[in-house]
Amino acid sequence: MIINTICVCGAGTMGSGIAQAAAQSGFYTLVYELNPAVLETSKKNIEKNLQSLVEKGKITVEKKEKTQQLIHFTDDIQTCLADVFIEAIIEKPEIKIALFNQLAELNHSESIFATNTSSLSVSKIASGIMSPQRVIGMHFFNPATIMKLVEVVNTEFTNAQTTETVIELAKQMGKVPVLCKDSPGFIVNRVARPYYIESLRLVEEKTTDFSQADKLLEAIGFKMGPFKLMDLIGNDINYAVSCSVYEQMNNPERLKPSYIQKEKVDSGQLGKKSGEGYYKY
Repeated sequence: MIINTICVCGAGTMGSGIAQAAAQSGFYTLVYELNPAVLETSKKNIEKNLQSLVEKGKITVEKKEKTQQLIHFTDDIQTCLADVFIEAIIEKPEIKIALFNQLAELNHSESIFATNTSSLSVSKIASGIMSPQRVIGMHFFNPATIMKLVEVVNTEFTNAQTTETVIELAKQMGKVPVLCKDSPGFIVNRVARPYYIESLRLVEEKTTDFSQADKLLEAIGFKMGPFKLMDLIGNDINYAVSCSVYEQMNNPERLKPSYIQKEKVDSGQLGKKSGEGYYKY
């Protein structure tokens, strides 16, 4: 399947990053977002990121201008006509399902619907779509413009053409696709849970503190300590993933989310995006 147009649904941090990566790779890219203010912020952030790449000598001015020409921002779903849709909206399956069904009615019968969910069941989302064989997981990592890995998540419904097309699309976007079956947390978030949760548990037990844990783990080779990484991801997102994996795995004690992180979320200390998390920014 030849991909000419990609529509990214959701203009938050992830959606904006995915859209920029798609446009930089030469795809005509639509960014769909209901909130005009969020849409405008996305546009400004992408322009800022591209200008930064120019100043660092990583892209030319011509490349920046070409990328900007390839991105179109819209709050009108009727204009969302594309070959591949990548949604990066709120982590609620019923809302994702409703969006994909709306888009399916507007688009041709071969359009692919990819969810960027980090922990929800892709199978559950697919089962609510009128053409489940065209639904797949395409899980990018933050920042989507830099991180190479993309988890391509198959369900029992996904057909071979959808999988092959998405794998090839990821490669064309300069990513490294890793194919996996739908399961709680997929691969990366399943493996990463102990990194966060055990570190939080040590703080709960007063064995160490945030900064000391980060320093020690970075000293033995981790690029970023767990608390710095949670602040970068966003404590709301990280905590939601922990809760999702915990519930889908039938509540094992070893994966129980930490009350410390819940308190951070409840108090609005979400990390870098809010100005304060485990650290102040």
